[in-house]
Parts: sequence; structure tokens; C-alpha cells
Amino acid sequence: MRVSVKARSVEGPAIGERVRALREAMDLSLRDLGERSGVSAPMLSQVERGETSPTLAVAAKIATGLELTLSQLLRLDEGEHVAVTRAGSRRAFERGGHRFEELTPPLPGQRADVSVHELDAGARTGGRDDPPMHEPGSRETAVVLTGVLALVVDGARHELRTGDSVTFDADLPHHFENEGEEQARFLAVIAAGLRRS
Repeated sequence: MRVSVKARSVEGPAIGERVRALREAMDLSLRDLGERSGVSAPMLSQVERGETSPTLAVAAKIATGLELTLSQLLRLDEGEHVAVTRAGSRRAFERGGHRFEELTPPLPGQRADVSVHELDAGARTGGRDDPPMHEPGSRETAVVLTGVLALVVDGARHELRTGDSVTFDADLPHHFENEGEEQARFLAVIAAGLRRS
């Protein structure tokens, strides 16, 4: 990808592919992104297909529609395209019988976070009256690795066993409970702002 100073446009097929991938990841149609960005759907379609190179001003509008900065959209602030998080260097947290580690590094423009959790017998995450834990439109998918868990979402209870998975609206009050006699482990993936209200 190259930013042309003379034409003040962004050149290269990668920009169109990136816009399409980001738009689809947010479950947006061309019309949706057009409304959010102020760039017409036909123009967005041409950019995605590589038929036209957006000016920096248009690229900035598209970035805003995708909830990114222009630098994030163009990947100007990324040094590497692969980020490895070593087992011994994960960000770890503990809150009263609930331990978890972030498996994904804090990268700019990242739309999803993956974490692994351990919940002692009798322990729980959050609390019944906690406010929504994640930004509006977020979804969470959890996979029970070992043990038995109960997921309570907006007052509704769901029993989960080893191997079960669940996806729910993570902007609703929710928590996990371990009412078993052994420690439970689960993997959680939180995708930010993907659901359209």
C-alpha cells in the first residue's frame, strides 16, 4: 500500500480488501457503511473491488465509519503483522476465586479479545446486579473446557457442561457461576460492537 502525496490518495489493492473484511466483520452492508461514513455505497463498492483509490479524505471517512483511525485503517501504526503472546507473558488477573489470562495482545483496531478463565468451586464472575460489562453491540462466545458452569444472562440461567459452548449478547448483565465441586475452566471470545441493534 502506498499513500500518494501528489494525488492525496491511497493506492494498492490491499485497502479495498481490508475495507471489505472489516465491514463484513462488523456485519455491515455497503449501505450501512455508507450511512456511517458519509461515503456512497457505489463508491465503497468501487474501493472494495480495487476499481478506484480513495483520497485521504475519503479513506478517513471510511475509517470513521469502521470505528477506526485513518492510521489503523491504513495500518500505518502497525510494526508487524503477526503478534505472538508467549505463555509466560500473558496479562493475568485474579478476583476472588476467578483467575483469567488475556490471550490476545492489545493491538490498535482490534475487534475481538480471547481469554481463558479458571473458576474455583463456589466462585463466580461479576455479580448479579453488575452493569453491562462490554460495549453496546458486543457478543461473547464461551467454551467450557472442564467442569460445570451456569451462565446467567439478564436473569436467565443456562447450565453448561464440558464441551458446551454458548454465544450471547455481552452488553447485558451477565456472570458465570461454578456450583460444582471442582475447578471449572472456560475460554471466552468477546467481539466488540458486531451486533446491530
